[in-house]
Amino acid sequence: MPINSVFSWFIKKRVHQIELFQKYPVEVQTELIHKMIHHAALTNFGLDHDFLSIKNLDEYRSAVPVRSYDQMKPYIDRMRQGEQGVLWPSKLKWFAKSSGTTSDKSKFIPVSKEALEDCHYKGGKDLLALYYAMNPSANLYNGMQLILGGCGEFLRFARDSFSGVFSATSSTFACVGHCLPEITIFVFRIVCAILTS
Repeated sequence: MPINSVFSWFIKKRVHQIELFQKYPVEVQTELIHKMIHHAALTNFGLDHDFLSIKNLDEYRSAVPVRSYDQMKPYIDRMRQGEQGVLWPSKLKWFAKSSGTTSDKSKFIPVSKEALEDCHYKGGKDLLALYYAMNPSANLYNGMQLILGGCGEFLRFARDSFSGVFSATSSTFACVGHCLPEITIFVFRIVCAILTS
């Protein structure tokens, strides 16, 4: 079965979900934040802010005031050294490096497996789904694509803790088998070898 036919089936299903998100944005976002609070309740941050007792958004706002990166940095520094369960319960080993636009220093943003799957990868898939929904005769997967990401240099903080330009780490996974230049597949294999070692 051609890739475009398979993708067409996926699109119809995903576009329906996107339409529900558009129709019920407050309900979707409220459900999501409650799931995240529950999921992070036993992390160090969740325990420090008594996530187990939070029942509504007002209680969350009261327990977790808006703060700067510098105020979050002690938690992030612990994670960069390999400590787990600090801000999120799943194993974290990736950190996106900011360009340092709000100060002279770069910031390191923790990137969980869930963030990659539910935000970054799904966002790219949603973009393609919406494009195909508006252009049903498009044949994006009949040829090769060129995807340009960041520099691809990785910095190791601890045994299982890495940082890099996020577009380089994520675009590598998205284009295997359909991208030019062929070196992308080689880089993907190197990254997989690092992650599984």
